[in-house]
Amino acid sequence: MRFLTKCAFLLFFIANLVGCDSQPPMEVSKSEVVDQTLCQFAKEVCEQSVNNQTVSLMINPVFTPSEKPLDIQLTFSVPVSDVQIRIEGRDMFMGVIPVRLETDDQKSFKGTAIYGSCSSNYMVWRTIVSYKQDGVSKSTWFDFLADNQ
Repeated sequence: MRFLTKCAFLLFFIANLVGCDSQPPMEVSKSEVVDQTLCQFAKEVCEQSVNNQTVSLMINPVFTPSEKPLDIQLTFSVPVSDVQIRIEGRDMFMGVIPVRLETDDQKSFKGTAIYGSCSSNYMVWRTIVSYKQDGVSKSTWFDFLADNQ
């Protein structure tokens, strides 16, 4: 019986040694899937079309870092009034961040904002734009990824 125990232990030990490999582990590359529904400010201005009106949003820095000032440029294809913009978390409530806008021509608006960081590595923010065109209230939104590098 003692011989069988020694043989079983020896077989177990040899099997574990075979499982150990001195070769370095293979590097597994993380495949990043880009959500095409999100604004990609590094590539282009983000645009929405609302009833024959083109609304464009650009944020700088283009990788939209958390806890840093963001310059926001909002452009309309025709003049509008009563423009309001706010930023909210799309999938997670992170509060409402109002953005004060300035304009000279009722078509191009500028403002700044700062939003907080999230413990998640994937935080999507939504910029909600409301305005009046010819006295009619309209709105649209733009989704973008925070810390998009």
